[in-house]
Amino acid sequence: MTTIQAIILAFIQGITELFPISSLGHAVLAPRLLNWAVNEHSEDFLPYLVVMHLGTAIALLIYFWRDWLEFLSSWISGNAPGAAANRKLFVLVVIATIPAVIVGYVFRKLLGDAFGTPVIAAIFLILNGFVLYVGDRIGTSAGGKLDQLNWKGALSIGIAQCFALIPGISRSGATIVMGLLAGLGHEAAARFSFLMATPIILGATVLEAPKLLRSGATLGSAAIISGVVAGVVAYASLVFLMRYFKSHEAEALNPFAFYCWGAGALSLLAMAFI
Repeated sequence: MTTIQAIILAFIQGITELFPISSLGHAVLAPRLLNWAVNEHSEDFLPYLVVMHLGTAIALLIYFWRDWLEFLSSWISGNAPGAAANRKLFVLVVIATIPAVIVGYVFRKLLGDAFGTPVIAAIFLILNGFVLYVGDRIGTSAGGKLDQLNWKGALSIGIAQCFALIPGISRSGATIVMGLLAGLGHEAAARFSFLMATPIILGATVLEAPKLLRSGATLGSAAIISGVVAGVVAYASLVFLMRYFKSHEAEALNPFAFYCWGAGALSLLAMAFI
C-alpha cells in the first residue's frame, strides 16, 4: 500500500469510526470502489490497522480525559462531590462494554467472513440509514441526561454495539439510537457512545498487536503517518459531533441516514459497472 493510499484510508477511518456511518463498511467499500489491491486481512496491512486504531483511541482519550480522570478520582475519593455519579457512570460503561467484548471475541472473524464483501456492506449501509432514521423518530424527545441511565439501558446499548461487527452497521449509530430508546437525549447518547468506544477501540488495538509482533512486521513511515492522520481526524470529528448533537436535538440523525442511503445506493450502482 502506498503512502497516499494509507493517508486516504486513515482519513476515512478517522471520520467513519465516530460518525454514525460505519467505519467497517467504508473499509470494505473504499478499496473496491477505488480499485485498490488492498487486502485488509493480510499481515502487510496489520501495521496500518494497529496504528489507525491506536490513533483513534488516543483522540478519544484526549477529548474525554476529564471524564476518565473523574472516573479514577471517584474511586479514590469516595465521598467527594459527584463521586457517586461518576462511579455509577463508569460501571454503566463497563456493563455496556461487556457484550461486545464477548461477541467480538467469539464471532468477529465469522461475521467478517460472512458479511465482509463490498456488495453486502453497501446493503447494510443502506439498512444502517433506516436504523438512524427510524430510531430518531421512535426515540425519546425528552433529552434525558446520563444520570438517568440505568443498568438495563446500558446493557441494551452494549448489545446494540455488537451489531457493528457487521460491515455497514455503525457502532456509534447503533449505540446512539439505543441510547435514545433508553431515554437519553442526543448529546448524552453520543457522549455515552464515545466513552464506550474508548475501551473497545483500545481492545481492538491490543488484540491485533500480538499478531503484528508474531508476523515480524515493522511500523514504517507510511503506517505511522496513517496513525497520526487517523488520530487528528478522529479528534476533529469528536469536536464537530459533540457540538452538533448539543445544538441539534430534533431529528439530528437525519443527515447521516440520508448519507448512508446515498452512499450505499451509489456504491451498489458503481460496483455494477466497475
